[in-house]
Amino acid sequence: MSNLTTNDVAPVSFSDFPEDVQLCILSFLTPSEISAFACTSKRFLSLCTSDSKLWFTLCDRRWGSKTQISKWGSGRITYRLLYQTLIKWENLIGFWRRSGEVTLGVSSPPLIFFEWGSSFVIGSRVSPSKLGTYDVIKAPFLCMCITPEGETVTFLDADGKIESSDDFVNAAQAGFLESDLIPVHVSFIGKDHVVVEENLSFTYLNSQVPKNTGFRRSSSSGNVRADDIGVVEEMIGAESGSPGSLPDRFMSEIYQYFANRTSPGGERASRRQRKREKERQGRRKWVPEHFVKIDCSPTPSRPLQGLWKGISDDRNLYFFLVTYDDIGGISCRTIGDSSKPLSGGSPVFWTSKMTFLEAPFSPEEEYLYDSRLHLQPLAVADHIHGHHPLTENEVVSRILSINSSYALVIPDLAGTSGNPRDVEGRIWLYENGTFGFGFLRNHFIVDLKHIAEHGCLLDTMENL
Repeated sequence: MSNLTTNDVAPVSFSDFPEDVQLCILSFLTPSEISAFACTSKRFLSLCTSDSKLWFTLCDRRWGSKTQISKWGSGRITYRLLYQTLIKWENLIGFWRRSGEVTLGVSSPPLIFFEWGSSFVIGSRVSPSKLGTYDVIKAPFLCMCITPEGETVTFLDADGKIESSDDFVNAAQAGFLESDLIPVHVSFIGKDHVVVEENLSFTYLNSQVPKNTGFRRSSSSGNVRADDIGVVEEMIGAESGSPGSLPDRFMSEIYQYFANRTSPGGERASRRQRKREKERQGRRKWVPEHFVKIDCSPTPSRPLQGLWKGISDDRNLYFFLVTYDDIGGISCRTIGDSSKPLSGGSPVFWTSKMTFLEAPFSPEEEYLYDSRLHLQPLAVADHIHGHHPLTENEVVSRILSINSSYALVIPDLAGTSGNPRDVEGRIWLYENGTFGFGFLRNHFIVDLKHIAEHGCLLDTMENL
Protein backbone atom coordinates (compact mmCIF):
# COMPACT_ATOMS: atom_id res chain seq x y z
CA MET A 1 0.00 0.00 0.00
CA SER A 2 1.49 3.30 -1.06
CA ASN A 3 1.84 6.20 1.34
CA LEU A 4 -0.70 9.00 0.98
CA THR A 5 0.66 12.35 -0.10
CA THR A 6 -0.71 15.80 0.32
CA ASN A 7 -2.15 15.70 -3.20
CA ASP A 8 -4.10 12.51 -2.39
CA VAL A 9 -6.04 14.12 0.52
CA ALA A 10 -9.42 15.48 -0.56
CA PRO A 11 -9.96 19.13 0.39
CA VAL A 12 -12.44 19.77 3.19
CA SER A 13 -14.72 22.79 3.08
CA PHE A 14 -16.77 24.40 5.84
CA SER A 15 -19.90 22.78 4.38
CA ASP A 16 -18.47 19.32 5.05
CA PHE A 17 -18.46 19.81 8.82
CA PRO A 18 -21.47 18.66 10.87
CA GLU A 19 -23.86 21.42 11.85
CA ASP A 20 -22.88 21.35 15.52
CA VAL A 21 -19.23 21.89 14.53
CA GLN A 22 -20.23 24.73 12.23
CA LEU A 23 -22.18 26.40 15.03
CA CYS A 24 -19.25 26.02 17.42
CA ILE A 25 -16.91 27.70 14.92
CA LEU A 26 -19.35 30.53 14.18
CA SER A 27 -19.84 31.21 17.90
CA PHE A 28 -16.30 32.61 18.05
CA LEU A 29 -17.11 35.28 15.46
CA THR A 30 -18.51 38.74 16.08
CA PRO A 31 -21.99 39.64 14.79
CA SER A 32 -20.49 41.74 11.97
CA GLU A 33 -18.32 38.82 10.90
CA ILE A 34 -21.32 36.49 11.00
CA SER A 35 -23.34 38.93 8.91
CA ALA A 36 -20.59 38.95 6.27
CA PHE A 37 -20.47 35.16 6.29
CA ALA A 38 -24.28 34.97 5.94
CA CYS A 39 -24.02 36.77 2.58
CA THR A 40 -22.00 33.95 1.02
CA SER A 41 -24.92 31.56 0.42
CA LYS A 42 -28.61 31.02 1.14
CA ARG A 43 -27.78 27.95 3.20
CA PHE A 44 -25.48 29.86 5.50
CA LEU A 45 -27.98 32.72 5.68
CA SER A 46 -30.53 30.27 7.08
CA LEU A 47 -28.00 28.98 9.59
CA CYS A 48 -27.00 32.49 10.69
CA THR A 49 -30.61 33.56 11.22
CA SER A 50 -31.52 30.55 13.34
CA ASP A 51 -32.33 31.84 16.81
CA SER A 52 -32.48 28.44 18.50
CA LYS A 53 -29.21 27.31 16.92
CA LEU A 54 -26.68 30.04 16.22
CA TRP A 55 -27.85 32.73 18.64
CA PHE A 56 -28.29 30.16 21.40
CA THR A 57 -24.75 28.95 20.74
CA LEU A 58 -23.42 32.51 20.82
CA CYS A 59 -25.07 33.18 24.18
CA ASP A 60 -24.14 29.81 25.63
CA ARG A 61 -20.46 30.05 24.74
CA ARG A 62 -20.11 33.59 26.11
CA TRP A 63 -22.30 33.49 29.22
CA GLY A 64 -23.40 29.88 29.69
CA SER A 65 -20.93 29.32 32.54
CA LYS A 66 -21.97 32.54 34.31
CA THR A 67 -25.76 32.59 34.09
CA GLN A 68 -28.65 30.35 33.05
CA ILE A 69 -29.41 31.80 29.64
CA SER A 70 -32.54 29.70 29.12
CA LYS A 71 -34.18 31.32 32.18
CA TRP A 72 -33.86 34.94 31.07
CA GLY A 73 -37.25 36.44 30.34
CA SER A 74 -38.83 33.26 31.76
CA GLY A 75 -37.52 31.46 28.66
CA ARG A 76 -39.88 33.36 26.34
CA ILE A 77 -37.49 35.81 24.66
CA THR A 78 -35.32 35.27 21.61
CA TYR A 79 -31.65 34.52 22.09
CA ARG A 80 -30.90 37.29 19.62
CA LEU A 81 -32.51 39.79 21.99
CA LEU A 82 -30.69 38.21 24.90
CA TYR A 83 -27.35 38.52 23.11
CA GLN A 84 -27.83 42.20 22.32
CA THR A 85 -28.81 42.94 25.93
CA LEU A 86 -26.09 40.95 27.67
CA ILE A 87 -23.34 42.25 25.38
CA LYS A 88 -24.03 45.67 26.95
CA TRP A 89 -24.58 44.52 30.50
CA GLU A 90 -21.47 42.36 30.78
CA ASN A 91 -19.35 45.48 31.08
CA LEU A 92 -21.10 46.19 34.38
CA ILE A 93 -19.67 43.08 36.04
CA GLY A 94 -17.21 44.06 38.76
CA PHE A 95 -16.71 46.96 41.19
CA TRP A 96 -17.96 50.51 40.67
CA ARG A 97 -17.35 53.45 43.00
CA ARG A 98 -19.54 56.50 43.41
CA SER A 99 -18.15 59.64 41.80
CA GLY A 100 -18.87 63.19 42.86
CA GLU A 101 -20.17 64.78 46.04
CA VAL A 102 -22.45 62.96 48.44
CA THR A 103 -26.08 64.08 48.34
CA LEU A 104 -27.24 64.36 51.93
CA GLY A 105 -30.42 62.47 52.70
CA VAL A 106 -29.88 60.01 49.84
CA SER A 107 -28.69 56.49 50.61
CA SER A 108 -26.24 56.19 47.73
CA PRO A 109 -23.62 53.46 48.28
CA PRO A 110 -19.99 54.44 47.75
CA LEU A 111 -19.22 50.99 46.34
CA ILE A 112 -21.30 48.64 44.16
CA PHE A 113 -20.43 45.13 43.05
CA PHE A 114 -22.22 43.83 39.93
CA GLU A 115 -22.41 40.10 39.29
CA TRP A 116 -24.36 37.58 37.25
CA GLY A 117 -27.48 35.98 38.68
CA SER A 118 -29.41 33.02 37.31
CA SER A 119 -31.56 35.24 35.06
CA PHE A 120 -30.56 38.77 36.03
CA VAL A 121 -27.67 41.10 36.83
CA ILE A 122 -27.56 42.20 40.46
CA GLY A 123 -25.68 45.18 41.90
CA SER A 124 -24.97 44.97 45.62
CA ARG A 125 -23.90 47.49 48.21
CA VAL A 126 -20.51 46.42 49.56
CA SER A 127 -19.18 47.82 52.82
CA PRO A 128 -16.78 46.81 55.62
CA SER A 129 -18.28 45.05 58.60
CA LYS A 130 -18.18 46.78 61.98
CA LEU A 131 -17.08 43.64 63.83
CA GLY A 132 -13.33 44.17 63.56
CA THR A 133 -12.99 41.19 61.19
CA TYR A 134 -12.35 40.76 57.47
CA ASP A 135 -16.05 40.09 56.82
CA VAL A 136 -17.68 42.18 54.08
CA ILE A 137 -21.35 43.21 54.15
CA LYS A 138 -23.20 42.57 50.90
CA ALA A 139 -26.75 43.88 50.41
CA PRO A 140 -28.85 44.02 47.18
CA PHE A 141 -29.10 47.50 45.70
CA LEU A 142 -29.98 47.33 41.99
CA CYS A 143 -31.48 44.61 39.78
CA MET A 144 -31.54 44.41 35.98
CA CYS A 145 -33.63 41.79 34.21
CA ILE A 146 -35.75 41.12 31.12
CA THR A 147 -39.51 40.58 31.22
CA PRO A 148 -41.18 37.75 29.26
CA GLU A 149 -42.38 40.46 26.85
CA GLY A 150 -38.75 41.28 26.01
CA GLU A 151 -38.54 44.58 27.89
CA THR A 152 -35.51 45.38 30.04
CA VAL A 153 -36.37 46.66 33.51
CA THR A 154 -34.10 48.08 36.20
CA PHE A 155 -35.07 48.76 39.81
CA LEU A 156 -33.10 49.88 42.83
CA ASP A 157 -33.78 49.59 46.54
CA ALA A 158 -32.76 52.97 47.95
CA ASP A 159 -33.74 52.14 51.54
CA GLY A 160 -32.09 48.72 51.76
CA LYS A 161 -35.32 46.86 52.56
CA ILE A 162 -34.69 43.91 50.22
CA GLU A 163 -32.69 41.20 51.97
CA SER A 164 -31.82 38.75 49.17
CA SER A 165 -31.29 38.83 45.41
CA ASP A 166 -34.16 36.37 44.84
CA ASP A 167 -36.59 38.66 46.68
CA PHE A 168 -35.29 41.57 44.63
CA VAL A 169 -35.86 39.80 41.32
CA ASN A 170 -39.36 38.67 42.29
CA ALA A 171 -40.28 42.21 43.32
CA ALA A 172 -38.77 43.75 40.20
CA GLN A 173 -40.51 41.33 37.85
CA ALA A 174 -43.82 41.88 39.67
CA GLY A 175 -43.42 45.57 38.85
CA PHE A 176 -46.08 47.00 41.14
CA LEU A 177 -44.17 47.79 44.35
CA GLU A 178 -44.07 51.49 43.59
CA SER A 179 -43.50 52.47 47.22
CA ASP A 180 -40.56 50.08 47.74
CA LEU A 181 -38.55 49.91 44.52
CA ILE A 182 -37.53 52.80 42.28
CA PRO A 183 -37.42 52.27 38.48
CA VAL A 184 -34.20 53.69 37.05
CA HIS A 185 -32.17 54.08 33.88
CA VAL A 186 -28.58 52.85 33.78
CA SER A 187 -26.88 54.98 31.11
CA PHE A 188 -23.35 54.29 29.90
CA ILE A 189 -20.99 57.19 29.21
CA GLY A 190 -18.07 55.35 27.71
CA LYS A 191 -17.16 51.95 29.10
CA ASP A 192 -16.07 52.97 32.60
CA HIS A 193 -18.73 55.52 33.61
CA VAL A 194 -22.45 55.02 34.23
CA VAL A 195 -25.24 57.28 35.44
CA VAL A 196 -28.09 55.85 37.52
CA GLU A 197 -31.13 58.12 37.32
CA GLU A 198 -34.79 57.65 38.10
CA ASN A 199 -37.08 56.59 35.26
CA LEU A 200 -39.96 58.99 35.90
CA SER A 201 -41.84 57.82 32.80
CA PHE A 202 -41.98 54.21 33.96
CA THR A 203 -45.47 52.71 34.21
CA TYR A 204 -46.02 49.86 36.64
CA LEU A 205 -47.57 46.61 35.52
CA ASN A 206 -50.85 47.32 37.26
CA SER A 207 -51.32 50.32 34.93
CA GLN A 208 -53.02 50.17 31.53
CA VAL A 209 -50.32 52.33 29.93
CA PRO A 210 -47.46 50.47 28.25
CA LYS A 211 -44.36 50.72 30.39
CA ASN A 212 -40.94 51.93 29.42
CA THR A 213 -37.80 49.91 29.77
CA GLY A 214 -35.34 50.34 32.61
CA PHE A 215 -32.30 50.48 30.34
CA ARG A 216 -31.79 53.28 27.87
CA ARG A 217 -30.82 51.90 24.49
CA SER A 218 -28.40 53.56 22.12
CA SER A 219 -29.88 54.97 18.94
CA SER A 220 -27.42 52.82 17.01
CA SER A 221 -28.94 49.60 18.31
CA GLY A 222 -30.88 47.50 15.84
CA ASN A 223 -34.36 46.09 16.46
CA VAL A 224 -33.42 42.64 17.66
CA ARG A 225 -36.97 41.34 17.35
CA ALA A 226 -37.29 42.22 13.65
CA ASP A 227 -37.89 39.62 10.97
CA ASP A 228 -35.01 37.95 9.18
CA ILE A 229 -35.27 40.41 6.28
CA GLY A 230 -32.91 42.86 7.95
CA VAL A 231 -30.76 40.28 9.70
CA VAL A 232 -27.45 41.63 8.38
CA GLU A 233 -28.05 45.13 9.70
CA GLU A 234 -29.49 43.58 12.83
CA MET A 235 -26.38 41.55 13.63
CA ILE A 236 -24.15 44.55 13.04
CA GLY A 237 -26.39 46.53 15.36
CA ALA A 238 -25.93 43.87 18.05
CA GLU A 239 -22.21 44.51 17.97
CA SER A 240 -22.27 48.29 17.59
CA GLY A 241 -24.73 48.69 20.47
CA SER A 242 -21.90 48.70 22.96
CA PRO A 243 -21.79 51.28 25.78
CA GLY A 244 -20.70 54.70 24.71
CA SER A 245 -23.46 56.91 23.38
CA LEU A 246 -25.21 59.53 25.44
CA PRO A 247 -28.91 59.10 26.21
CA ASP A 248 -31.27 60.19 23.46
CA ARG A 249 -33.24 62.33 25.93
CA PHE A 250 -30.40 64.85 26.07
CA MET A 251 -30.58 65.44 22.31
CA SER A 252 -34.33 65.83 22.56
CA GLU A 253 -33.95 68.45 25.29
CA ILE A 254 -31.37 70.36 23.23
CA TYR A 255 -33.70 70.38 20.23
CA GLN A 256 -36.62 71.49 22.39
CA TYR A 257 -34.57 74.34 23.82
CA PHE A 258 -33.63 75.82 20.46
CA ALA A 259 -37.12 75.20 19.06
CA ASN A 260 -38.63 77.19 21.91
CA ARG A 261 -36.24 80.09 21.31
CA THR A 262 -36.81 80.39 17.56
CA SER A 263 -40.50 79.52 17.15
CA PRO A 264 -43.47 81.90 17.69
CA GLY A 265 -44.73 81.64 21.22
CA GLY A 266 -41.46 80.09 22.22
CA GLU A 267 -41.36 81.90 25.55
CA ARG A 268 -44.74 80.49 26.57
CA ALA A 269 -43.62 77.02 25.51
CA SER A 270 -40.43 77.46 27.50
CA ARG A 271 -42.40 78.39 30.60
CA ARG A 272 -44.59 75.33 30.18
CA GLN A 273 -41.49 73.20 29.76
CA ARG A 274 -39.97 74.59 32.96
CA LYS A 275 -43.23 74.00 34.79
CA ARG A 276 -43.36 70.38 33.65
CA GLU A 277 -39.73 69.92 34.63
CA LYS A 278 -40.41 71.33 38.09
CA GLU A 279 -43.35 68.96 38.54
CA ARG A 280 -41.22 66.07 37.38
CA GLN A 281 -38.47 66.97 39.82
CA GLY A 282 -41.06 67.10 42.60
CA ARG A 283 -41.91 63.45 42.00
CA ARG A 284 -38.29 62.36 42.09
CA LYS A 285 -37.33 59.69 44.62
CA TRP A 286 -33.74 59.28 43.48
CA VAL A 287 -31.13 61.88 42.60
CA PRO A 288 -28.94 60.88 39.61
CA GLU A 289 -25.66 59.37 40.75
CA HIS A 290 -22.48 58.74 38.76
CA PHE A 291 -20.36 55.61 39.19
CA VAL A 292 -16.89 54.85 37.81
CA LYS A 293 -15.55 51.35 37.25
CA ILE A 294 -12.62 50.13 39.35
CA ASP A 295 -9.86 48.05 37.82
CA CYS A 296 -9.40 45.39 40.50
CA SER A 297 -6.94 43.13 38.70
CA PRO A 298 -3.28 43.43 39.72
CA THR A 299 -0.82 42.81 36.88
CA PRO A 300 2.89 41.96 36.85
CA SER A 301 3.69 45.58 36.00
CA ARG A 302 1.10 46.93 38.49
CA PRO A 303 1.13 44.45 41.40
CA LEU A 304 -0.52 46.85 43.88
CA GLN A 305 -3.43 47.88 41.65
CA GLY A 306 -6.97 47.19 42.77
CA LEU A 307 -9.38 47.22 45.67
CA TRP A 308 -8.12 45.81 48.97
CA LYS A 309 -9.29 45.44 52.57
CA GLY A 310 -7.30 45.73 55.76
CA ILE A 311 -7.53 46.23 59.53
CA SER A 312 -6.38 49.73 60.50
CA ASP A 313 -4.96 50.95 63.81
CA ASP A 314 -8.44 51.57 65.23
CA ARG A 315 -9.13 47.82 64.73
CA ASN A 316 -11.82 48.51 62.13
CA LEU A 317 -11.95 47.14 58.61
CA TYR A 318 -11.39 49.60 55.74
CA PHE A 319 -11.41 49.38 51.96
CA PHE A 320 -8.30 50.71 50.18
CA LEU A 321 -8.22 51.67 46.49
CA VAL A 322 -4.73 51.66 44.92
CA THR A 323 -4.38 53.27 41.50
CA TYR A 324 -1.57 53.95 39.06
CA ASP A 325 -1.43 57.15 37.01
CA ASP A 326 -0.10 57.66 33.50
CA ILE A 327 3.19 59.22 34.64
CA GLY A 328 4.32 56.40 36.90
CA GLY A 329 2.82 57.38 40.25
CA ILE A 330 0.92 55.24 42.78
CA SER A 331 -1.72 56.51 45.18
CA CYS A 332 -3.94 54.88 47.77
CA ARG A 333 -7.14 56.17 49.37
CA THR A 334 -9.96 54.69 51.39
CA ILE A 335 -13.48 54.21 50.05
CA GLY A 336 -15.65 56.45 52.22
CA ASP A 337 -18.77 55.84 54.28
CA SER A 338 -21.96 56.99 52.50
CA SER A 339 -23.53 58.06 55.81
CA LYS A 340 -20.96 60.82 56.25
CA PRO A 341 -20.61 63.98 54.16
CA LEU A 342 -17.42 64.64 52.20
CA SER A 343 -16.44 60.99 52.47
CA GLY A 344 -15.38 60.30 48.92
CA GLY A 345 -12.17 58.74 50.23
CA SER A 346 -9.23 59.84 52.37
CA PRO A 347 -5.67 59.70 50.96
CA VAL A 348 -3.45 57.16 52.69
CA PHE A 349 -0.14 57.03 50.84
CA TRP A 350 1.45 57.97 47.54
CA THR A 351 4.73 57.71 45.68
CA SER A 352 6.16 58.88 42.39
CA LYS A 353 8.89 56.22 42.42
CA MET A 354 7.97 52.72 41.31
CA THR A 355 11.37 51.03 41.74
CA PHE A 356 11.17 48.14 44.22
CA LEU A 357 14.02 47.02 46.43
CA GLU A 358 14.86 43.39 45.69
CA ALA A 359 16.20 40.73 48.09
CA PRO A 360 18.59 40.44 49.82
CA PHE A 361 17.56 43.44 51.89
CA SER A 362 19.83 45.59 54.02
CA PRO A 363 19.87 45.09 57.82
CA GLU A 364 18.12 48.47 58.21
CA GLU A 365 15.23 47.39 55.96
CA GLU A 366 14.93 44.03 57.70
CA TYR A 367 14.76 45.79 61.08
CA LEU A 368 12.03 48.18 59.85
CA TYR A 369 9.88 45.18 58.99
CA ASP A 370 10.73 42.85 61.88
CA SER A 371 10.24 45.50 64.58
CA ARG A 372 6.60 46.15 63.66
CA LEU A 373 3.39 44.36 64.62
CA HIS A 374 0.90 43.17 62.03
CA LEU A 375 -2.57 44.47 62.82
CA GLN A 376 -4.97 41.56 63.22
CA PRO A 377 -8.76 41.21 63.53
CA LEU A 378 -9.98 41.50 67.09
CA ALA A 379 -10.67 37.78 67.51
CA VAL A 380 -7.16 36.86 66.37
CA ALA A 381 -5.51 39.61 68.42
CA ASP A 382 -7.21 38.36 71.58
CA HIS A 383 -5.76 34.89 71.10
CA ILE A 384 -2.21 35.89 70.32
CA HIS A 385 -2.02 38.77 72.86
CA GLY A 386 -0.50 41.23 70.45
CA HIS A 387 2.07 38.87 68.86
CA HIS A 388 1.48 38.12 65.20
CA PRO A 389 1.96 34.52 64.06
CA LEU A 390 4.38 33.71 61.28
CA THR A 391 2.26 33.19 58.17
CA GLU A 392 2.77 32.84 54.45
CA ASN A 393 1.88 36.51 54.05
CA GLU A 394 5.01 37.57 55.88
CA VAL A 395 7.46 36.27 53.29
CA VAL A 396 8.56 39.58 51.78
CA SER A 397 9.63 39.50 48.14
CA ARG A 398 10.08 43.24 47.42
CA ILE A 399 9.98 46.61 49.22
CA LEU A 400 8.80 50.00 47.94
CA SER A 401 9.29 53.40 49.61
CA ILE A 402 6.14 55.55 49.96
CA ASN A 403 5.08 58.88 51.40
CA SER A 404 2.33 59.46 53.92
CA SER A 405 -0.82 61.30 52.93
CA TYR A 406 0.28 63.98 55.41
CA ALA A 407 2.56 65.30 52.66
CA LEU A 408 -0.52 65.78 50.46
CA VAL A 409 -2.97 67.11 53.05
CA ILE A 410 -0.39 69.26 54.89
CA PRO A 411 2.24 70.07 52.21
CA ASP A 412 4.36 72.20 54.56
CA LEU A 413 4.85 69.33 56.99
CA ALA A 414 7.67 67.75 55.03
CA GLY A 415 9.48 71.06 54.69
CA THR A 416 9.21 72.19 58.29
CA SER A 417 10.23 68.93 59.90
CA GLY A 418 13.74 67.62 59.67
CA ASN A 419 12.59 64.15 60.58
CA PRO A 420 11.65 62.03 57.53
CA ARG A 421 9.82 59.61 59.82
CA ASP A 422 6.87 62.02 59.78
CA VAL A 423 6.01 61.23 56.16
CA GLU A 424 8.12 58.26 55.02
CA GLY A 425 6.83 54.69 54.84
CA ARG A 426 7.21 51.31 53.19
CA ILE A 427 5.19 48.79 51.19
CA TRP A 428 6.14 45.17 51.75
CA LEU A 429 5.06 43.01 48.81
CA TYR A 430 4.53 39.40 49.87
CA GLU A 431 5.20 36.30 47.80
CA ASN A 432 1.51 35.39 47.60
CA GLY A 433 0.67 38.64 45.76
CA THR A 434 -0.77 40.61 48.71
CA PHE A 435 1.08 43.37 50.54
CA GLY A 436 1.26 45.41 53.72
CA PHE A 437 2.17 49.03 54.36
CA GLY A 438 3.34 51.09 57.30
CA PHE A 439 5.03 54.35 58.19
CA LEU A 440 8.24 55.01 60.08
CA ARG A 441 6.39 57.09 62.68
CA ASN A 442 4.24 54.07 63.62
CA HIS A 443 5.03 50.64 65.04
CA PHE A 444 2.53 48.56 63.03
CA ILE A 445 1.84 47.19 59.53
CA VAL A 446 -1.55 47.17 57.83
CA ASP A 447 -1.82 43.92 55.85
CA LEU A 448 -4.13 44.15 52.83
CA LYS A 449 -6.15 41.24 51.44
CA HIS A 450 -8.22 40.73 48.31
CA ILE A 451 -11.89 41.71 48.49
CA ALA A 452 -12.78 39.46 45.56
CA GLU A 453 -11.17 36.67 43.57
CA HIS A 454 -12.27 35.23 40.22
CA GLY A 455 -15.33 37.47 40.19
CA CYS A 456 -16.61 36.38 43.62
CA LEU A 457 -16.68 38.38 46.85
CA LEU A 458 -14.75 36.88 49.75
CA ASP A 459 -15.83 36.70 53.40
CA THR A 460 -19.35 38.00 52.76
CA MET A 461 -22.01 38.31 55.43
CA GLU A 462 -25.61 39.54 55.52
CA ASN A 463 -26.39 43.06 56.63
CA LEU A 464 -27.54 42.85 60.26
